Amino acid sequence: MLQKTNGAAVQGIDAIPVTIEVSVEIGAQFCIVGLPDAAVKESYQRVLSAITQSGQNFPRAHILINMAPADVRKEGAAYDLPIAIGILAAAQRIQPVVDLKRYLIMGELSLDGTLLPIRGVLPIAILARKLGYEGMIVPKANATEAAVVNNLNVYGCTSLAEVIDFISGHTQPEPTVVNTREEFFNAAMIFDSDFADVRGQENVKRALEVACAGGHNILLVGPPGAGKSMMSKRIPSILPPLTLTESLETTKIHSVAGKLKNGSRLITHRPYRSPHHTISPVALVGGGSNPMPGEISLAHNGVLFLDEFPEFSRAVLEVMRQPLEDRHITISRAKYTIDYPAGFMLVASMNPCPCGYYNHPTRRCTCQPGAVAKYLSRISGPLLDRIDLQVEILPVPFEQLSGPTDGESSAQIRERVIRAREIQSQRFASHAGIHCNAQMPTRLLNTYARLSAECNAILKTAMQRFDMSARAYDRILKVSRTIADLDNSPEILPSHLHEAISYRNLDRSSWGSTI
Repeated sequence: MLQKTNGAAVQGIDAIPVTIEVSVEIGAQFCIVGLPDAAVKESYQRVLSAITQSGQNFPRAHILINMAPADVRKEGAAYDLPIAIGILAAAQRIQPVVDLKRYLIMGELSLDGTLLPIRGVLPIAILARKLGYEGMIVPKANATEAAVVNNLNVYGCTSLAEVIDFISGHTQPEPTVVNTREEFFNAAMIFDSDFADVRGQENVKRALEVACAGGHNILLVGPPGAGKSMMSKRIPSILPPLTLTESLETTKIHSVAGKLKNGSRLITHRPYRSPHHTISPVALVGGGSNPMPGEISLAHNGVLFLDEFPEFSRAVLEVMRQPLEDRHITISRAKYTIDYPAGFMLVASMNPCPCGYYNHPTRRCTCQPGAVAKYLSRISGPLLDRIDLQVEILPVPFEQLSGPTDGESSAQIRERVIRAREIQSQRFASHAGIHCNAQMPTRLLNTYARLSAECNAILKTAMQRFDMSARAYDRILKVSRTIADLDNSPEILPSHLHEAISYRNLDRSSWGSTI
């Protein structure tokens, strides 16, 4: 007898339908075709044990399983459950009451029949709704994750026996219900860290506010212990809250990567990823023998923080150049090509020199002449070209550390950031793919960042005086436009331009020239 069950395969961050066809005939052979990987081929042993432990007799017959489409690689143990149900139904060990054609079934089986959680449930649930399935049967641990998709009945089961009882009509479990919208907005404004706890560093907090308001990449340069990492962790608290669409996209990426905890729902906060400087290029951009999103995709719609920036290998840093520009990355290998989103805000930090104390107000730098410039040269010019703000940060004096905390809260800063982003959304409404000033191409600068004669003279003088490179010109204009948006000013004023110029410290020819 032939029986079909419905599953799915995850490619990139999306899912495609997979039909599991099970044929049970007279004989004594078990065969799986349809481009399965080793984990899928090993399902025979897991399914055999799980069916037996669930009180059913495993059919001793010729069992042929075809996984269509045959040209798509099937990976992982998530096909155990649809294979088991297909075998039992084809061998007439169970009589399905529910229409299996109307359900998408996925889950990994343990030897005792328990259902184990799987990765990529959210994109699979989105596919199930798109294809018009009535419901979806998944492990209990994945039920809340799948239930964020509306117009789809999600049934979370703990074991194969429970699934059999449901399909056979012996039980009628209630579908999992999640109040997505209410819970999402309630959790979106709760943060563990707040800028109100940061003492001093007002100029750095202002620079971070500007960076968040315009979506600009930023580099913090300062000695050890100045607070670079501490402040970077608070950046998500001043970024605009995730929209439901952004949250769904972000959650899909983390679901595919297996980063969601059991029972997780939508991600409510912008992600913050901080990989160690020993990370490999593949771990950063994604890929591998079993393709997975890398750190830059896990930081999509959020922050990628690279501490000790010059300590990352040159190969790792250079692979970021294209994603920073295009906001997505295409992984091409001999057997597959996958596109991952990579719309992140880069926040990097570094010491100013090998010893860490160049330009320190109280400690002497012990580096040899030329060491500062050589240390900075570890970061290529094209990569620095993609960082709009370069900010020096100095240690906080003891008087400020011991004084009262009276700084602005993250909520106050976030309000100004949101207002600036709303201005930019209206400005770029007619330009597809552009949402903030950092994404503004050069052709639009003359339209939206036009300078007055006075401002032109200021910028010309600054570039000549500090001997700034040509790459600084566009960056200064974009940052000036963001500062004007924070002031709700339709025009870029001299004060806005002066502030933007102050955020290009490393472009000055004098940087690192003396010790």
